Amino acid sequence: MPACNPSSRVETGECEFEEAASVNIAAITALQALRDKGKVQPGQKVLINGASGGVGTFAVQIAKSLGADVTGVCSTRNVDLVKSLGADHVIDYTKEDFTKGAERYDVMLDNVGNHSLSECKGVLTPTGKYVLIGGGGASDQGFLGGLGKALWAMVFSKFVNQQMGMMMADANHNDLTILADMMQSGKLKPVIDRTYKLDQVPDAIRYVEQGHARGKVVITVE
Repeated sequence: MPACNPSSRVETGECEFEEAASVNIAAITALQALRDKGKVQPGQKVLINGASGGVGTFAVQIAKSLGADVTGVCSTRNVDLVKSLGADHVIDYTKEDFTKGAERYDVMLDNVGNHSLSECKGVLTPTGKYVLIGGGGASDQGFLGGLGKALWAMVFSKFVNQQMGMMMADANHNDLTILADMMQSGKLKPVIDRTYKLDQVPDAIRYVEQGHARGKVVITVE
């Protein structure tokens, strides 16, 4: 059941509560990953792997607001969405493997964790930064699951020039205020794929676990 149109804005009053609910954690994660961990500067090239997901849709817009040249990686059905969010370039991963391309990036934000660290290192500039969100993909296996890749990234970083590591969001009032101002000015627009009622939470979880949600899935409380 589709909810807010991706082009809607907070200031219109449409889906105001749903949009506000979608910002905490996902948008804060994108902001802190790019601004604090990636230290993105105007003119730098930023690659966002998983650009159509919850963090990714915010990251594309925030990276653009920081003045970066943004490349988003997503599936075919989400190419137009990622372009509409401001991405300068979009790579359809069903047709092209970004790790085999010639382009090099100053910052790579990895929301998926579906490539090895050595492959990701290969797409970075000599002083580039690799930022893994939350420990990698939900389907990662092994004793530590996705956390294993995050720990390995910290070790791997000590043997290469590039900075490689994981980050977790630190929810705070100041960053929420920054994001609210960006939404009010039209620089940031939440993408809400679907909304579910409280008694539909199991359906919402099943949908998110499929790994194909566009933007955020929101639970509404009557």
